[in-house]
Amino acid sequence: MSQPPRIIIAGAGHAGGSAAAFLRQYGWKGEIVLVGEEPLPPYQRPPLSKAWLKGEAKAENLALRPPHFYEKQAITLRLGTRVTGIDRAARQVRLGDGSTLDYTALILATGAHARPLTVPGHDLPGVLALRNAADADALQAALRPGQRLAIIGGGYIGLEVAASARALGADVTVIEREARVLARVAGPELSGFLAAAHAAHGVRIVCDAGVAEILAQDGRAAGVRLTDGAAIAADAVLVGVGALPNEALAHAAGLPCHNGILVDLEARTEDAAIFAIGDCTRRPLPHYDHRRHRLESVPNAIEQAKQAAAAICGRPAPVPEIPWFWSDQYDLRLQMAGLAFDTAVSVVRGDPRAGSFCVFHLDVHDRVLALEAVNAPADFMAGRQLVAKGARIAPGALGDSGIDLKSLTG
Repeated sequence: MSQPPRIIIAGAGHAGGSAAAFLRQYGWKGEIVLVGEEPLPPYQRPPLSKAWLKGEAKAENLALRPPHFYEKQAITLRLGTRVTGIDRAARQVRLGDGSTLDYTALILATGAHARPLTVPGHDLPGVLALRNAADADALQAALRPGQRLAIIGGGYIGLEVAASARALGADVTVIEREARVLARVAGPELSGFLAAAHAAHGVRIVCDAGVAEILAQDGRAAGVRLTDGAAIAADAVLVGVGALPNEALAHAAGLPCHNGILVDLEARTEDAAIFAIGDCTRRPLPHYDHRRHRLESVPNAIEQAKQAAAAICGRPAPVPEIPWFWSDQYDLRLQMAGLAFDTAVSVVRGDPRAGSFCVFHLDVHDRVLALEAVNAPADFMAGRQLVAKGARIAPGALGDSGIDLKSLTG
């Protein structure tokens, strides 16, 4: 007797949970099995560094869907376990408990893990990361008034946690190896503005700083020693130096990987029956000459979930979207759209001193590649359309706040 059609989703994060919902929405009638390593159903992770840390959100606020959704939609949750192996020839996966499941299609939504910091003392109690709810709970317990937190890494996660920690009364030092915070993901105008904003809130930022070791006292992390010999005392240390894709499962199955599982615009791997979505993938970018890139964002997870579900259900592929991201720090709402590949000129619109402005990034042909907006939602929405269209706009027009951006969208 042949097995009923079944889709297995390996990973119950935002991407995996979204894929399960889109499959039902797009008409999949067969089984759906969602396998997640954590004991929780799919939940939102962005609030972990913000509202959750500050005690402004409850578990039910984080849930991606109401508890009854999965039963109502006949989606089987296999939580507290993970897919440990793939037999592509048999179209079968092995789970952590030793059981096996056959699949008609397999979606890998395995996410990413914190990049490890391999210096002496990296494994001491009190050295923390932030990738999931358990990590957030451990970090929250360390953020009390007067406690000292050292954050290694001045990326978005590090800066969001810094803002939350200051709101809770902790003393915060951010240690960044590059010459400025956000050096790999934002332009100098935005990173300079944010560094000043954090300094105004009492955060100490140390740039051009390498980490030599995590200091210990009484068997716990007690600070960070820099490569120049300086020591920064701390009661807890957060390591936020980026993330690596969870591609080991795909690699062991013989699927091509290169800093992420390689997929096409249907989120399909080299194996026609296996898809991959979310932080674990390296995908083509239609708006940037189809160059491949790994995107870590909720919008990307949702877009690829739609791509995979549409392909499995035989629906037309969704229209490719422009990558976009957001971050909340203090009273600042940051919104970014596009990717600043091959930037030739950057144009500031608005007044950073007033706390509301945009930075547009253009190529040598004045094509709008990307923008970064701070407390400027209307300009962000209009500017995002310019990025999506690949519009060519004179830098002077973009920088003139007296010109309505909507008039430039055509």
